Amino acid sequence: MVPKRIFLTNGVGKHKERLTSFELALRDAGIAAQNLVRVSSIFPPHCKLISRKEGVKYLYPGEVTFAVVAENSTREPHRLTAASIGLAMPADRSTYGYLSEHHSFGEADDVAGEYAEELAAEMLATTLNVEFDPDKSWDEKKELYRISNKIVRTTNITQSGVGDKRGLWTTVIASAILIFE
Repeated sequence: MVPKRIFLTNGVGKHKERLTSFELALRDAGIAAQNLVRVSSIFPPHCKLISRKEGVKYLYPGEVTFAVVAENSTREPHRLTAASIGLAMPADRSTYGYLSEHHSFGEADDVAGEYAEELAAEMLATTLNVEFDPDKSWDEKKELYRISNKIVRTTNITQSGVGDKRGLWTTVIASAILIFE
C-alpha cells in the first residue's frame, strides 16, 4: 500500500460546537465525506503531487482515506489561528520526502507556511545525514532548498482563521490526502 498520488487541501469552519466547526472545515476542504485515518509524514517515492481539483475525483463517500492532518481551533474572539502542511520532495524521486504538520496561534499564512516547509526540509536533511540551516540552504532566486547539493522542492498549504467575534468555535485544517489509484 504505497500511495501513487497526493493532493493538498485546506478549509475553515465556524460553529457554536467545536465538532461541528471541524466538520465545516472538512467540508470547506472537500474531504468531509471520507473516513480519515491520520498517518505520519512520509511523501512516498515516485508519488505525484496533484491538484485538489484532480485529487477529489479519486475520492468516494465513506471511503477510508489516509491523510496527514494539521488542525487548530479557537473560540477566543479575534485570535489568529493557523494550520499548515509543509512538503519537502527530494530531487531523486526514487527516495522519499517528508510532510510536516504545524499548528499555531498568532501567525499569518506566510509565516506558518514557511515554518512548515522548513520543518519538512529539516526532517529530510536528517535522513540524508546532513546539517540543515534554513537560512544557508535556501536559494532565494530559485525558491528551493539545497541540501548536501541535492535540490529539494518545498511547498505548503496553510489555512488561517480569526476567532469569531461572538465566540463561535473557529477551526482551521490543512491536509495532505494520500491516493492509492
